[in-house]
Amino acid sequence: MGLLIQSNFDPKEQQINISITGNKRQRLKQQNQLTLIKAALDCIAELGVRQTSVSEIIQRAGLSRGMIHLHFGGKDQLLIAAGHYASKLYYDHLETQLLGVNDCPQKIIEAVVRSDLSPAVLNQHNVNIWYAFRGEARHFKDIVSFSDTRDPRLRKLVSNAYQRLAIQNEALQPEQARALAKEATYGTLCLMEGMWTDYLLHTDSFDRHKALRIIMRFQAALFPAYFNLDGAIPTKDQ
Repeated sequence: MGLLIQSNFDPKEQQINISITGNKRQRLKQQNQLTLIKAALDCIAELGVRQTSVSEIIQRAGLSRGMIHLHFGGKDQLLIAAGHYASKLYYDHLETQLLGVNDCPQKIIEAVVRSDLSPAVLNQHNVNIWYAFRGEARHFKDIVSFSDTRDPRLRKLVSNAYQRLAIQNEALQPEQARALAKEATYGTLCLMEGMWTDYLLHTDSFDRHKALRIIMRFQAALFPAYFNLDGAIPTKDQ
């Protein structure tokens, strides 16, 4: 899992891609950015977005107040960068789970679910951040995408996998196959979000294995040839 900081963060583009490279001065600049981003995320996880102040961030980061303006242009831009960093970490972990699935659609779906429920992703720190961003979505439009169930990248990945499964059902007309894929995508993402809510409210009693079985039961009901309660069922040619 690589570092994710971009040395020339542009709040208009709202992108972040940090890699600690270059000469000593460039590396120090990038490291300071990463330190500020991590400090901001720790503040958000503990205090929420509104209570995350510049003073709190710089105290945790151990850097001067001017560093936030120098590297990000202000606190709001830093929070956007922090959201991108958290999102990128999510997808970095997902990419590692997708290794070795051999482009098998049902394995792709299983990998998405398992990654989303894994301790590396679904933990108190990340859940607090996700819901803190969601709580501010109405007032801070630039962070909406970091707490959106309809995240286009994840939705496209899952939807494409379901479409490939649905069209293999010869009993379905093309329109029916498309509808099945669309509804399976929406249902699965909603179930995944529901598990995050359940974890938030019942952290101590949350059962990852049961959560996985519930989501896999939904898959098996829609695509019994490709899923059971334990996960994906590879076909002979996979």
